[in-house]
Amino acid sequence: MIHDTNPVQDTWIIANPQFSGLTPLQVYDAVINALTDRGFAVILNNHTNKSLWCCGINDGNERWNESQTDDVWQSDWLFMVSRYRNNERVVGADLYNEVRRDLLHDPNWNENDAYDWWKASQVLGNRILIEANPNILIVIEGINWTGIPVDGLPHHRPTLEPVGYLSNTFVATNKLIYSAHFYAYTGPNHSGATGIGETSDLRYRDYSKADLFEIMNSQAGYVALDVDKHYTAPVWVSEFGIEGRGQILAADATWFDNMISYLTTYDLDFAVWPLVGYLGPSNTNGWALLNWNPATGGRDGLYDGNDWRVNAWNTLVDFTGGPASPVTTPTRWRMLSLDQDDFIQSLVQMSREDWDSGARKGMCPDGLRMIGISAASTRALCTDSASYAWASGNPTVTVSDEAYVTDDDWASGYTKYQCPPNSYVVGYSIRSSAVSTVLCAQASNLLGTTGSMTRWFDQGDNRPADGAGGDFHYGQNKGQCERDEYIAGVAFTTKIGSTGSPAAILCRK
Repeated sequence: MIHDTNPVQDTWIIANPQFSGLTPLQVYDAVINALTDRGFAVILNNHTNKSLWCCGINDGNERWNESQTDDVWQSDWLFMVSRYRNNERVVGADLYNEVRRDLLHDPNWNENDAYDWWKASQVLGNRILIEANPNILIVIEGINWTGIPVDGLPHHRPTLEPVGYLSNTFVATNKLIYSAHFYAYTGPNHSGATGIGETSDLRYRDYSKADLFEIMNSQAGYVALDVDKHYTAPVWVSEFGIEGRGQILAADATWFDNMISYLTTYDLDFAVWPLVGYLGPSNTNGWALLNWNPATGGRDGLYDGNDWRVNAWNTLVDFTGGPASPVTTPTRWRMLSLDQDDFIQSLVQMSREDWDSGARKGMCPDGLRMIGISAASTRALCTDSASYAWASGNPTVTVSDEAYVTDDDWASGYTKYQCPPNSYVVGYSIRSSAVSTVLCAQASNLLGTTGSMTRWFDQGDNRPADGAGGDFHYGQNKGQCERDEYIAGVAFTTKIGSTGSPAAILCRK
């Protein structure tokens, strides 16, 4: 659409002749303006790479970089978001629709290759917020399908399951939304196919209400429902739906009722597929809430008396059991991941010189401080719990020796990188696994020197009992301060046989 400079065909716009002579992008502009002028909020969506119906086998639309390069995908997104930057009702960017396997390759979450959806969405999300529009919401859909749908071979619909292990952290900590799609005919291990590609796995419609709720929570809902975790974020069920006319399976109708109950029980946001469509012969293809009926030349909609979904739909749209407005801003917990490369999420630091050239670095988003770190070096946890504010001008100190260790030896026999007085850790760097520096932010007020003090985690996890922030590095030992504390220092050893990775932190308040 973006690169097509040919006018749209007049046969496509019989109902809107004012679009004659316009390019597809110009028509898109007109649609955006018409919607937002009427008060609608618009979320831009990269639904396909090619102008084809989703989702065929090897159709060139399986991934964001299928049939196009990562660079084109990113530049097109920056172009689109920038184009509508001044329209405040263009509120979101849904980065790619239903990321799934092609003939040979599965998408993945953090394998640092051409099929890594976590990395691709992480990079583009930040670029959009930094280069195109700092106020837009970034919508990341889960992985829709992996594996070969044949009984006996591995296959699965991961959706948002990997987010619990590795979440996204952007420079703006309140702009992330995760999303997932659910249909009756698909399933957690069922592709939705009939015939070729059909397996003996259950479809979502085959589950009881209780089991369906449990599965959907494990695949997506937990991200929104688990409080105070690094992955906690809004979840948007951005596609669900079912045919409203014709011959409907009883299991499909039951599933739809259960879906409505799920959305209202957990107060999750949703979008139905689709709002507008057309009826086929004998009223087939009646998925839309508002249909064009070629047989009559008129409208056939949800409230015209022949759509069985109307009562369930009314239950959904009339639901008023959500939280009071305005919603209280929650404590933010965000993960740093140095698994692949630098992970600096501070806009302040991005404008400054590299504090440790050649080392791999991570830094919390502005307004957050580090509160935990992994013994494996590559993961850390940031938060804005309690009140620790950066001093005017955002001064930092890079610590690469024990010059500021003036108190009792809080980690005897270990090298200690400790912040200056009235400073707290906001970032760190590593070389291989070894600690290279800690980056300390000067506080705007005097900081206390009490607290839980030394937390060792070289032999096992040493984290608060309430589990705040969640497990930010599965399978690895982690140290974490209490909610009201700050990290004042990191200790490690370079003795023979050690890696120089973090072994203890100094927690103060």
